Amino acid sequence: MDAMESTSRGWWRPSPGSVYPMLQQLTEEGLAKRRDADGKYEITPQGREEIEWPARMQHSGSRSVDSVIADLDSYIRLLEDLAYSKDTRLAENSGKIRELSERLSKLGATS
Repeated sequence: MDAMESTSRGWWRPSPGSVYPMLQQLTEEGLAKRRDADGKYEITPQGREEIEWPARMQHSGSRSVDSVIADLDSYIRLLEDLAYSKDTRLAENSGKIRELSERLSKLGATS
């Protein structure tokens, strides 16, 4: 996901919930394959022929409460993965995570 964000120069940060189903579909269609050596995915020659990169990528934000909640769920799953892997970025941002958690708790209490 970091590589995808970097490749798009920050215009697109995919969520885990969108990345893995997409990779599965691309693999099934023969457009991508998972490398045995490191487990990373790469585009196949067939994929290169079929994929057209837009000249200018546009950021599209969430437009409904349901899609915002789905995005939040994906981001929380990413943070949970980071916690499981003992990634130091999580500890470095624990105060901000706690603050966001408190804000979300207040929103949940208002419904």
